[in-house]
This record gives sequence, C-alpha cells and structure tokens, in this order.
Amino acid sequence: MEELVIRDADVVDGSGAPSYRADVVIDGGRIVSIVKEAADAGCQRPSARRELDAEGLVLSPGFIDMHAHSDLALLRDPDHSAKAAQGVTLEVLGQDGLSYAPVDDRTLAEVRRAITGWNGYGDDIDFDWRSVGGYLDRLDSGFEGRGIAVNAAYLIPQGTVRMLAVGWEDREATPQELDRMRQLVAEGMEQGAVGMSSGLTYTPGMYAKDAELTELCRVVASYGGYYCPHHRSYGAGALEAYEEMVALTREAGCSLHLAHATMNFGVNEGRAPELVELLDSALESGADISLDTYPYTPGCTTLVAMLPSWASEGGPEETLRRLADDETAERIRHHLEVIGSDGCHGVPMEWDTIEISGVTDPSLADHVGRRLDSWATARQLLLADRLAPSILQHVGHEENVRTIMRHAVHTGGSDGILQGAKPHPRAYGTFPQYLGRYVRELGVLSLEECVAHLTGRPAARLRLPDRGLIREGYRADLVLFDPRTVAAGSTYEDPRTLPTGIPHVLIDGRFVIEDGRRTDVLAGRAVRRSPVRRNATR
Repeated sequence: MEELVIRDADVVDGSGAPSYRADVVIDGGRIVSIVKEAADAGCQRPSARRELDAEGLVLSPGFIDMHAHSDLALLRDPDHSAKAAQGVTLEVLGQDGLSYAPVDDRTLAEVRRAITGWNGYGDDIDFDWRSVGGYLDRLDSGFEGRGIAVNAAYLIPQGTVRMLAVGWEDREATPQELDRMRQLVAEGMEQGAVGMSSGLTYTPGMYAKDAELTELCRVVASYGGYYCPHHRSYGAGALEAYEEMVALTREAGCSLHLAHATMNFGVNEGRAPELVELLDSALESGADISLDTYPYTPGCTTLVAMLPSWASEGGPEETLRRLADDETAERIRHHLEVIGSDGCHGVPMEWDTIEISGVTDPSLADHVGRRLDSWATARQLLLADRLAPSILQHVGHEENVRTIMRHAVHTGGSDGILQGAKPHPRAYGTFPQYLGRYVRELGVLSLEECVAHLTGRPAARLRLPDRGLIREGYRADLVLFDPRTVAAGSTYEDPRTLPTGIPHVLIDGRFVIEDGRRTDVLAGRAVRRSPVRRNATR
C-alpha cells in the first residue's frame, strides 16, 4: 500500500493548464498516480496508509526560488521557515557573482568579509570545503549530517572565480588567468552547478569586460548551463545593460536568465514596456531568455555596494582604508552625490531612499529601520560596522513590477537576504505575495499562470526532468494552499512574520510543513545537474 493519498485536491499542475480535481498518490518520494475525478467517475478510489483531505485546497508543485541568498542559512538553520513556510522546496544559490565556492584560503576570507551583509560572517559555520562539489556535498550533509530544510541548486559565482584567479584589481585578465577562470567554471559545472552568476555592479566581478564574460559563458553553454547576471545597471542605462547581456549570451551561445529583472529609479518610471519590447524581439530571433522578479518595489543589498567601484578595488581592507582617509572619502561622496556611482547604477544618491535593515555591531542597532540623512552618516556606519550594514533602497515603481511579472518568460525569485534585524519582507513573503496580492486581490496573473511562473517554468530553466510539474513519476515536492486566504504575513515593520494559508508543504514526499507547523524533517539535498558536454571549450 502506498504511503499517502492527497484526496480531493484542486490540482494546479505547474504547466499553466486549467486546474482539475484529483486524488494524488505518493510513494517512495514520488507521485505514483493521479486519479482525476471527472475521468474516473465510478472507479475505485485509491487508498494508502495515510489520507489527507485537501477539500478546498490547491495542490501545486513546490515553489522554486530562482534567486536566493541562503548559502549559509541552510547550513546554520535547520528550521529555515523563512522559505519552507512559503512553500519553497528548491532554492538557487550562488547568486550575484559572490558566494563561497570555488575558493582558496585567501579568497574564502575575502568573500566572507565582502558579503557579510548578505549572509553574516559565518563564525558559526565550519568552512570545510573549497570546491563547488565540496560545497554541494556539505549541503547534502547539512545540519548535523541530517540534511537541509529545502533543496538547493548552485550557480558558479563569476566574481568569486575572478577573485581567485585575478584578485581585486580593475584590469583585464591575462591569457593565463582567463584560462584558469575557464577551468574553474568547467570544474564547477562538472561537479553539479546549474550555471554561472555575475554581479556586475559588485567588485571584483564588475571589472570583467564583455570579452572575458563571453569566454566564460562559452564554457557554461558547453555544459548546458545558463548565465544569470545581475547586470551593470538597473538605473541610468538599464536598457543598455539588458541589451549588453542579450548580445553577450547570443555571441556565446549561452542561455540567459536575468536576475531580479527590474527597472528602478526615477529615470525608469513607466519604462518597463521598453524592456518587454527588447525581450520579445530577442526571443523572436531565437534567444533563450528567462528572468525572475520579486513582487515588491524596494531593492535590498549592502551599503558598501553603493560605492564607486574604484573605492573597492583591492578588497575590503583597502575599502576601509579609503573610507578612513578624509580626502578619499570626499572623492567618494562626490561620485555618489554628484556624478552617480556605478555601484548605485549611475544615479546620483538620494540618501532618504536608503533604509538601514541590518548591522552586525549591536552598538549600532539604533540605526536599523532609519533612513540615512547624509554621506557622513553612511561613512560612519561603514567604518564602524566594517562594511557590513545591509540596506533597503526605496527606488522601485509598481507599474514596472506588474508589467514585468506578466511576461511569458517570467519566474519568481525572492532575492531574500535573511540577515539583519529588519530584512526585506520579500525574504519571508515573496511566494504568498504573488498568490495573495497579485493573483487574488489584483488579478495581475491567473492562478494557473502564477503557479507556472513559480514551478514549471523555473524547473524548465534549471533543466530538471522530474520537478516543477504534477506528473506521475515526478518527485513529490508539493504545496497545499488555500487560494482564498494565502497571503504574505511579512511587512516592512514586521518582516519575519510567516505567511498564512499554506498548511502543508512536502519535500520528497515528506511533510516539512504540516497543519501550518514546521516539522523536524530535513528532506532537502543539493540538486546537481548532470553536465552534458556539448562541445570543447577553447
């Protein structure tokens, strides 16, 4: 007898097709049968050791977070309800060109310092890996050898690769350094990565010219992976930055997934249709493109990321030295406030758009939740907290958010930074926010469309053959939610509040959320793509 039958569910299967009523039977971590009510009227209903009455609930595939920053959170927090309670069953890590593999001892220390604002410094983590494969093995082992809360895939971070092969210098890579970067990317793909990410407003990855990025994308393409850039501008020059990534990946023959695809700042208000036109033209000409967004207007990153790139050349210690020097600090202020730094997307800084969301030094806690008033305050915080403050940046536009999320290649990504006393509510609310606000309340997407954006479409981008749809033989990574009540509980005032209307979440057929409560199940593992070498790299 099978393990579980989910009875009388309204199945929204992740394909975008209309929903249907069915009993879904699970055994051995997979869906073994689907008995549709209309097609099988009068037939004997399936039985199992356990029955779950799903009357009034939607059964969908588990949600896939295409842009997550849980690289260390999965190792330190076995509960991880921030994502599990949303119905997320798979997260894609290694985002924005900066993460913890591949590294050596020097690079590991540097990257830990550089992205403290994203993940914490990691004093509670045993960094016992150096390679991509080693990190994926560590995810498999997870918390005390018992696994992790949700599944995780990994993108090779191009900025970390450049840090390892070139360093923090703003210069072109030598032929030997480029060869080493190619080798590091190839090794990461062979060890199970799904692609490569970049953070082209973050140092040192932003120092790479297009020719260098194209060569690395050729390697990614040869293994059937995709390129996921945080491109060079989401403000002034945003459309040109999107065009650059489309052209670069077309030249490399590589699939493209645009990270947190937004059009921010005053210069881009109402301009999302221009991005849509650009994407449609590229898709019609044969480009393989997808994108992700979060359903909120503010962005979230670290305060140090706002600085002009020259201020961060040489690494975190050099940045602190420059900030401590009055003359250099004045140059930084001029770039921020007058010229518009490349770290702030070419837009002159408006300090009152910057809200401090987290610090690591408890003595600075009073700054959390406050808007900045000046460069002097920002400089003081960066020095006192050693570059660690995280921020919300209130520069988005609701009409742009809605326009982009309607696109046929759109997927969902939280871009959820879990650090700080007041993180962005997207970290805890992205997926129920889509279902509650943008489906039920606003009707921007139909329920079937939205579920496809959050499940089937991202699984297709990741080229995972048995996830993202409700099909016989597929993995039983599933969510049961109430379409009448599902909603994000997180707000800007209380960002860690869990969602409502998601009573059950299963990973590998095991309940990680049951009757609205987190169980002690750790069913998550690293999801490795088997590389398919398509052609030789130069």
